[in-house]
Amino acid sequence: MAYDVAGARGTQAAGGLRTLVASGRAAGGGWCMIASPLATEIVSASGCEWLCLDLQHGQIGEAEMRAMLMAAAIRRTPAFVRVPWNEPAAIMRALDAGADGIIVPMVNTPQEAERAVAAVRYPPAGYRSWGPLRSLMSTPGFDPAMGNREIVLLVMIETVEAVEQLDAILAVPGLDGVFVGPHDLAISHAGTNAQAGVSPRDVEMITAIAAACRARNLAAGIACANGADARRYAELGYTLLALASDAALLGEGLAGILADAGGRAP
Repeated sequence: MAYDVAGARGTQAAGGLRTLVASGRAAGGGWCMIASPLATEIVSASGCEWLCLDLQHGQIGEAEMRAMLMAAAIRRTPAFVRVPWNEPAAIMRALDAGADGIIVPMVNTPQEAERAVAAVRYPPAGYRSWGPLRSLMSTPGFDPAMGNREIVLLVMIETVEAVEQLDAILAVPGLDGVFVGPHDLAISHAGTNAQAGVSPRDVEMITAIAAACRARNLAAGIACANGADARRYAELGYTLLALASDAALLGEGLAGILADAGGRAP
């Protein structure tokens, strides 16, 4: 499967995040770490087909998250929230703020995956509490059945332990797919991220994760350092391709311009 990064510009997902994930096609996503609705709107306007607001490693608080979800909605760009940890209150507050999907970090066992599912789904599928303040305003007819049907849940596979228990994790009912963090995956077996995503062991695990998701018809997402990474991972079967973050793009872009202006290497 090839992914044309340039060709994705200007396209938006029709029918929301669930439809995009179910399509099984590769889609480039923007990664938001800067706590700014304007930055989110700029990323959305670039043509990304989905966004992720990173509350784990970004500088985004709850108030900023709500405003950034509203900014993403201007162009109807579906938005994940990566919560700080596998903790029910954080998951439910992100959903009540209007997140279309949740990414839960560092899920290493099927029991941890079950905990994430329970926080995302209303009874009887889980124990999400009713109180979707913004979802009620932004989604006509929103009710528990719609929430369970439309919200997309990905758990992060980013350790050797998680890979070893991958089949059991993927078998958890209510899970829609996984998201791979190549840097933590590399650190978990090598103690360094110097060759994250490219060492033989990394490639072996990343390839196996994609194959296991494809066998179960589950989504597979992964963080990409650049367009070449995105194309390489798309060939393996990854469909949710997270491109460089707003913070990384700002720093790299300005460094390149400064180098060009002054004749220095960035």
